[in-house]
Amino acid sequence: MPLLRMENITRHYETPAGVVRALDGVSFEIEEGERVVLLGPSGSGKTTLLNCLSALDSPSGGSYSFLGSEVPRNHSEKMTSFRRENIGYVFQFFNLLQDLTVLENILLIQELSGKKNASRAKELLELVGLELEVNRFPGEISGGQQQRVAIARSIAKRPKLLLGDELTGNLDTETSNKVMEALVKACRQENITSVFVTHDEGLTRFASRVIRIDSGKIVSDEKIPESIEQ
Repeated sequence: MPLLRMENITRHYETPAGVVRALDGVSFEIEEGERVVLLGPSGSGKTTLLNCLSALDSPSGGSYSFLGSEVPRNHSEKMTSFRRENIGYVFQFFNLLQDLTVLENILLIQELSGKKNASRAKELLELVGLELEVNRFPGEISGGQQQRVAIARSIAKRPKLLLGDELTGNLDTETSNKVMEALVKACRQENITSVFVTHDEGLTRFASRVIRIDSGKIVSDEKIPESIEQ
């Protein structure tokens, strides 16, 4: 059984100029352990698709199932519960709490999910190469380090699916590579499936599968050889 399945997903918006078809009949499955890149130009529908995957948004039509059960839609409380139990999210802007240390940012997320464990929090920071920064504040470390904290924070609650939206968009190439290497290592070790949106062709080398989307439709879907070794 796949981790998730989307069948003929649509997401249409009514505007004064007419109907915008942000997603227009999208279908695919994702198996556990895959690292999927959603690649496409601005306005292609990839962020809308990510929002539907996370249940931040509800499709207009089609079917979305997760571990064999239909994902709730148009019901904010049930959608929130689904996200809390299954989804981790890494944003382009790190969204760390500046008055908490690196370690305290991880501990807070653990506490909110009922899984506070200082030893595990430190292990996660070591996993992303930040074991020496646990007592520093976000403003005292680099942007790439902050994003690695955000990755550790997102996997602290053991999500089944980790999503990222242009998570290296504010970073230079060298720093982006370090962040993505940390993401791959963390997902492998924690057995987390990941889907991340980008317009950067260079990041496809970190994926096991690349889905290209344009004008709300999937235009290609290919599995690629493993290329990032840990």
